[in-house]
Amino acid sequence: MDKKAVIALGGNAIIKPGEEGAIFEQFVHTRESLGGIEELIRQGYKLAITHGNGPQVGNLLIQQMAGIERGISPLPLGILNAATEGTMGYMIEQSLQNRLHNAHIDRKVMTIITQIEVSADDPSIANPSKPIGPFYTEAQATKMRADYGWTIVEDAGRGWRQVVASPMPISIPLADDIATLVNDGRIVIACGGGGIPFFVTDDGELEGFDAVIDKDFASALLAELIGADLLVILTAVHKVAVNFGKPDQRNLDTLTLDKAKAFLEAGEFPAGSMGPKMRAAIHFLERGGNEVLITSIEHVVDAMAGKTGTRLTR
Repeated sequence: MDKKAVIALGGNAIIKPGEEGAIFEQFVHTRESLGGIEELIRQGYKLAITHGNGPQVGNLLIQQMAGIERGISPLPLGILNAATEGTMGYMIEQSLQNRLHNAHIDRKVMTIITQIEVSADDPSIANPSKPIGPFYTEAQATKMRADYGWTIVEDAGRGWRQVVASPMPISIPLADDIATLVNDGRIVIACGGGGIPFFVTDDGELEGFDAVIDKDFASALLAELIGADLLVILTAVHKVAVNFGKPDQRNLDTLTLDKAKAFLEAGEFPAGSMGPKMRAAIHFLERGGNEVLITSIEHVVDAMAGKTGTRLTR
C-alpha cells in the first residue's frame, strides 16, 4: 500500500437534479458513490476523499431565508461550509464504514473539518462572481444588501442571486496531519466543499470570510501536499470531450499535460463546466502528480479498470 490517491466526489452527485434533497435521498446517493472508493482500496491505494457541497449549502441558505423572515440572523458562509463538512462527512464516513464492513475490509474512516488559506489580495475578492443559494425577488435582494452587505446581482432574467468570491487555495494548514493519517492507512475525508476559506491578518491571526473555494482546486492542492500519485475527479460525464455538444464532439480516452493545456487555451473547456476540473488536473500534474482520472460516479469502477474515463498524464 505505497500508492496514494485523492478522490473528489461532487456535491451534485449526492443531491440529484429534480430531487428535494431529503436526507434519505442523500444517504442513498452517498452509498451509490462509494464503488470507486472500494475499488481504489482493492487496488492498494491509501486514500483521502474530498467532496462538493453546492446543493447542500444552497439548501441551508433557503432555510436561512425562512429564518430571516422570523427575525433570526443568518450565519456566515464559512459557518455553513463547516456545517456541510460535518454533515456530509458524517454521511460519507458512516456509509463507507458500513460498505467496508460488509466487504470485510479493515480500514478506519475519519472526517476532518478543514480550513484552507487564501490570499487577502486574491482578485476574485474585489469582483465576486460565484453564484450561491436561492433566487430572490428584487425587493428581497434590496433588503439583503442593506441588512447584511451581500453582493446580489440579477441572474439572466431568472431573479436575483447572491454572488461571492472564489479565491484560489494557497495552503492547507492540516495537510501534514492528513498525510500522516493517510500514510498510516486511515481513509481521511477532508477539504469538503473546497474547505473553509481564511486569510492571515497582518498580526498573524486567521480571519474567515464569505467565499467559496472551488472543490477541484482544493482537491488538487491536497493531492499535491500529501504526495498523492493519483487524483480522481468525478463529474457528470464519463469522459472529457472536445467540441462538446456539437455534431463533431470527440470523447478523449487519454490526454497529455501539454495537450490538455493547449485545449484549455483554445477555449475547449469553459469556466462554468469542465474548465476548473482541467485547471485542477493541470495544476496537480505540473507539481509532481503522476495521473488524473476524470469520469462520472456511475462509470468510476469501469474507469478504474481502464474501460472508460479520461486519463491525464505528464
